[in-house]
Amino acid sequence: MDTMQDLSKPFFVLAPMDDVTDIVFRSVVADCAAPDLFFTEFVNVDGLQSPGRPKLLPKLLKGAGDRPIVAQVWGLRTENYEKTAAELVEMGFDGVDINMGCPIKNVVNNGACSALINNRELAGAIIAATKKGAAGRVPVSVKTRLGFNTVDLSWIEFLLGQGIDMLTIHFRTRKEMSKVPAQWDHARQIVELRDSLAPNVLLVGNGDVRDRAHGEELAAQYGLDGIMIGRGVFADPYCFAKESPWAGMGRGERLELFKKHVELFVATWPQGERNHYMLNRFCKIYVNGFDGAKELRERMMLAGGIDELLGILDEVLAAPVAA
Repeated sequence: MDTMQDLSKPFFVLAPMDDVTDIVFRSVVADCAAPDLFFTEFVNVDGLQSPGRPKLLPKLLKGAGDRPIVAQVWGLRTENYEKTAAELVEMGFDGVDINMGCPIKNVVNNGACSALINNRELAGAIIAATKKGAAGRVPVSVKTRLGFNTVDLSWIEFLLGQGIDMLTIHFRTRKEMSKVPAQWDHARQIVELRDSLAPNVLLVGNGDVRDRAHGEELAAQYGLDGIMIGRGVFADPYCFAKESPWAGMGRGERLELFKKHVELFVATWPQGERNHYMLNRFCKIYVNGFDGAKELRERMMLAGGIDELLGILDEVLAAPVAA
């Protein structure tokens, strides 16, 4: 992929999710049913350009199967965006995306991510600095929301005027977090704005997308170039497949996939670079949809370490399934 424009449409994107879309989970998803474009976890540019850099670099590890891949970044200092973007190009990333949508309270209170909706001078300076660092070698994109407290299409107009290559919109405001259904009815007007103001910018929709079939319906209905799936992958790790086998997979198949995930986690972080409790959030993906899943999930989440978790998996996999 030379540019994002080379992606066939509609293309599908794995959403950036902190402590979720690391190299391990991306590898699992790639083996199940790969999206057209991967995003990393989001990484703080100010932290990367500080003594804390070594702790953040694991978020930027990438594997052979998770390509093309875009690094998503956030922060406040424009000089750190510029320097980081240049480094990400050298590290072999296929694009740089700026997080202007994360709604988490402490992040917003510091003026970052979705707080930039209300600080357009800084938002524009951040985009310009990132573009300067990338120097046209890879696409620069933005992921954002419909507005801060209310829907604000002037924000979308502003972003479309910044010379970015792609714009992903989570169809909720910052205030709404994920507490209400995504407002896809705004997509048509945003597509019209794009067509009028910046026809070369790719538009990607995000919010409550279940799977590829659902995403294809939304893309066709609203004229979007791409669809990003986030939480949908927690309901079905095969959500990017044209025909997912997940609903028909039983306890053994689901737990074998979880075991594969855990073993890959161990192989990737042999020195405990990432806490094994990260795996707890994945329990609800694999340990679901069969009798006794709730109780087993609770037991696994109390495991004191990787060895205990693998022991539980081996024990259950060896046990016969009740008729």
